[in-house]
Amino acid sequence: MKTIYFDCPMGVSGDMFLAALIDLGVDHRMILRELKKLPVDRIDVEVRKETRHSITGTSFRVKLHEAHHHRSFRDIKKIISGSKLKPAVKKLATDIFRLIAEAEGRIHNVKTEAVHFHEIGAMDSIIDIVGAAIAVDSLKADRVVCSPLPLGTGWADTMHGRIPIPAPATLEILKGVPIAQSTAPFELTTPTGAAIMKTIASSFGPMPSMTIEKAGYGAGKKDFKERANLLRALLGSAENGTGDEKVYVLETNIDDMSPQVAGYLLEKLISAGALDAFYTPVQMKKGRPGVLLTALAAATDRERLLETIFAESTSIGIRSYTVERRCLERKSFKVKTPYGNVSVKASYRAGIAVNIQPEYEECRAIAEKKGVPLKIIIDAARAAAIKTIR
Repeated sequence: MKTIYFDCPMGVSGDMFLAALIDLGVDHRMILRELKKLPVDRIDVEVRKETRHSITGTSFRVKLHEAHHHRSFRDIKKIISGSKLKPAVKKLATDIFRLIAEAEGRIHNVKTEAVHFHEIGAMDSIIDIVGAAIAVDSLKADRVVCSPLPLGTGWADTMHGRIPIPAPATLEILKGVPIAQSTAPFELTTPTGAAIMKTIASSFGPMPSMTIEKAGYGAGKKDFKERANLLRALLGSAENGTGDEKVYVLETNIDDMSPQVAGYLLEKLISAGALDAFYTPVQMKKGRPGVLLTALAAATDRERLLETIFAESTSIGIRSYTVERRCLERKSFKVKTPYGNVSVKASYRAGIAVNIQPEYEECRAIAEKKGVPLKIIIDAARAAAIKTIR
């Protein structure tokens, strides 16, 4: 299982995150080529080696060619959706910005779509976030884990005036995320860095069991005397399954919601990051039939899913508790069949494939195009996968 671990003793910002992945081996020229697919006039970045306390890392800096620009979340979505970036990159970048917009909206009591970014609306932040999405997508990791994040203390000067550190948006974004104690008198984790980590990390905690293959260091803008201002990214592999992990179960009983809304709610939960979501028929008070809505969530997605359930359903109360989950190692690959190429997912236990599932939508599309029964396409893909594994 391909795993990335982010060790953040000095917190995380957008430029440090991207610099660490470049130092890890992601081609910065590829990132720049992809960034130029954004519908903006000019993108100019500087990538170079820098040293912090005798440790060599990489820095990533954006050279600005625009005056300070305020953009709304709606504006930024148009920039991303109007680009020629890959759909997966567009989605990831938009999800990161949405997390920031939702946090800012709660702080300022403004609807998410109407939130206007100030510092984060500037082009350097857009490049940091979209660049991060490009780099993460290129690595195709099966799992991303991040250390607890130190936030820093003190005060910061912003477009809103002087505000306390951690910034209110950073705190709002990191609800449900483990935080490391820090007395450093400056900002260590920015809203952009917090949003990137919360969006991509499947869990937060100590380094998982893994075989380390590469290490990369992202250098922050400041060079402190007391400690090395670096973010460390480790790329490695785990031979077996993911082991036990703690996830949240969110559940609520509902007996007054339209069936059309019920179906829509499940789609919204899955798109908001739910690991699973489903209904169970239940008997409610006064003999009324109802449903038990259950959603499974990583700690980093819990608050977002709670908000989604309250916003999209008729529920007025949600139960939440933690459970342990164990997953098998999973790998995805393409196989050739007489009818065309099909993506397949294989699950492994102790290094042995125990389950093989062709991608349904691809099989269905081939079946309709070729006029062949769906079960024949599925069987052909599974047989080809078994040959590949053996």
